[in-house]
Amino acid sequence: MIRCFRAFLFGSLLLAASAGRAQQAGKFTISGYVRDQATGENLIGVAVVNPGTGQGTATNTYGFYTLTLPASADSVRLLVSYLGYERARLAVKAERNVSHTFQLRASSSELGNVEIVGSKEEKIAQSTRMGTINVPITQIKLLPALLGETDVLKVLQLLPGVQSGGEGQSGLYVRGGSPDQNLVLLDGTPVYNAAHLFGFFSVFNADAINNVELIKGGFPARYGGRLSSVLDISMKEGNMKEFHGEGAVGIVASKLTLEGPIKKDTASFIISARRTYLDILARPLIAAAAASEGAEATIGYFFHDLNGKLNWKLGSRDRLYLSAYTGYDKFYARTKDNFNDDEYSKLNSGLGWGNLTSALRWNHVVNDQLFMNTHFTYSKYQFNVGITQEDRRRDGGPNGQLRTDKFDLRYLSNIRDLSLKTDLDYVPSPDHYIRFGGQYILHSFRPGALQAKDNSNPENDLKSGEQKLGSEAGLYAEDDYRLTDRLKVNGGLRLNGFLVDNKLYPSLEPRLAARYLLTEDWSLKAAYARTTQYIHLLTNSGIGLPTDLWVPATAKVKPQRAQQISIGAARNLRFKDEDYELSFESYYKPMQNLIEYREGASFLGTTDNKWEDKVTSGKGWAYGAELFLQKKSGRTTGWVGYTLAWSKRRFPELNQGRIYPYKYDRRHDMSVVVIHTFTPTITLSGTWVYGTGNATTLSEGRFNLGQGGQYEDYGPRNSYRMRAYHRLDLDLSHTKKKRWGEVVNSFSLYNAYSRRNPYYLYFQQGYQDSNGNVQQKPSYRQVSLFPIIPSFSKSFKF
Repeated sequence: MIRCFRAFLFGSLLLAASAGRAQQAGKFTISGYVRDQATGENLIGVAVVNPGTGQGTATNTYGFYTLTLPASADSVRLLVSYLGYERARLAVKAERNVSHTFQLRASSSELGNVEIVGSKEEKIAQSTRMGTINVPITQIKLLPALLGETDVLKVLQLLPGVQSGGEGQSGLYVRGGSPDQNLVLLDGTPVYNAAHLFGFFSVFNADAINNVELIKGGFPARYGGRLSSVLDISMKEGNMKEFHGEGAVGIVASKLTLEGPIKKDTASFIISARRTYLDILARPLIAAAAASEGAEATIGYFFHDLNGKLNWKLGSRDRLYLSAYTGYDKFYARTKDNFNDDEYSKLNSGLGWGNLTSALRWNHVVNDQLFMNTHFTYSKYQFNVGITQEDRRRDGGPNGQLRTDKFDLRYLSNIRDLSLKTDLDYVPSPDHYIRFGGQYILHSFRPGALQAKDNSNPENDLKSGEQKLGSEAGLYAEDDYRLTDRLKVNGGLRLNGFLVDNKLYPSLEPRLAARYLLTEDWSLKAAYARTTQYIHLLTNSGIGLPTDLWVPATAKVKPQRAQQISIGAARNLRFKDEDYELSFESYYKPMQNLIEYREGASFLGTTDNKWEDKVTSGKGWAYGAELFLQKKSGRTTGWVGYTLAWSKRRFPELNQGRIYPYKYDRRHDMSVVVIHTFTPTITLSGTWVYGTGNATTLSEGRFNLGQGGQYEDYGPRNSYRMRAYHRLDLDLSHTKKKRWGEVVNSFSLYNAYSRRNPYYLYFQQGYQDSNGNVQQKPSYRQVSLFPIIPSFSKSFKF
């Protein structure tokens, strides 16, 4: 596989050097970039069209476009359009190749007409892609947020086919899949844990993000390695023109973003930081409470994020990017009991987890029709648990010798990736958009490393946990091909391979998506994708806690595999001069080689390869239908999404081998989103969500065995449903213009009518009074997490 990858890279470079050397007879090509006039930021998905013939293209992820048209003695006129920006026009002589960069100016008159979700490249009825949604950052910032913290992942949960793991959680469960089946990319680098605060906030700072794209099905061949979805997030590049900043102060966290040119129109930077401060505010209160009892204590929790990016224009055809992200969560508890002046007992404990990603990218315009991006990345996710107990005492009474006993225990788990990837975009004509490329990834897994040190008994010292390496490589090619005026197809093929413990797992993955236009505004669509995933996530909770372990496929544990078939229809609507989009999709996704812990197993004691003995393999099925109606323009915008879905699992060693509902099987899921712009400075937004209650497993009987023992007889797995979930959130934002910039004051209500939604259930023992009368029957009680929560945040730009 590695040899094939090297040969592919060499062949790609030869093709890049030779393609387009000779101008195609009777044709000419115009190519270049489309950028924001004020910032120099590359714009993604901008339409570049020849109005006379209807032929056109769109800018790629790096703002590059290329369009090859028939040569003639007359001029060719091009129209460039992008929602939220003024249109640009260009007339060129259709005789020779032309390179031109468009500078688009933001249009303040289009406030309230910004597209909310959907493909920016072309109308939904004309696109071949299914299950793909772009979410503008400007709209994400307008929606209500928990405790005032804008969260990209929580907005994605409002889309059909996507749900959360529970109250306030930022995890994504896409079309019946689990969190590990989502490929989350930040500037092309995988992020393995996208949650802060035990899942209540995501790691993505919206102020540092340029573009968000979610793919739920019909995956193009250029994406591989996951079964359920691709979340592709691009960071801002930094203002090339002038220095700017923005930030916000909220209830739980504050953030600041700075960007500007290093050398105007040549190099720029952006840096963004965020930190919570509840631990700092609570520290004096905790210390005072402990001091009143003659002890010392420091207990707290915080998280922080830091994003940075540099980019250089090396010339008209070359650009270099260097980006990095680091984020960390830390829970700590330090206590000290003082017995006298020199005797004490100290206990330090902590739980920490975080991501580190970095990417070096080189963009090169090989010729007017061929664009190449080479990408070198490093990604790491790690969690560790630590406990240190230190006791200082005198042996043999008050006059004895001081002795210090110290015991230190550490548990560590991590996954690290090194990757090299090359992607090429080749556009020989408006009817073909060809992409091909390859990637090599070196995975390093450490599912569990345990270290114990005891200074009083060195023979009790322990050190275990080994590193496991896995090599993954992939080649792909795809073509978005217009066969006729009505039929357009995106066909591709991906070849993957994974080598671990001298065991090779190859995979051939065909991808196909097609649309057929019934009319200019109506289309039928279908898609098929086969996918393979070579890594697994071992989890007890299902909500993305940091104790979840990433492990590889091995000689004993096979890689996950899935197929997804989607069919649907799309319609563009225009009513009273306002734009709407309506789409319907149905899907069926069988999955193989899924893994779960055996009954009673957990991450504890999971060192070396012992985890392989704690898991069992099985199958899964997910199927359903999604309806999506969007209002895309006007002072009032928003969408309504509805999902009808089933998600099931079957493991020979669980639930007596019978099929059972997946924990997040949810029959009905609905979301309503409304954003209304009263004036250019006042905006009111609201979201309402409804979902069938989560499935859970409860005991059907409890028996006392004597000596305080108890036996619980559990019913079928996930056979009980919690109450239905529904919630209304509201946000009112007011923008004040200042000489130096602007200030936005936002007031939000989370769970506006204070619905007591279920978080989990616990068993409440019954009891009798002294006369033997029953005062409370044994029953399950519901725990609710969040009542109505008001919050206020202040953001600013300069």
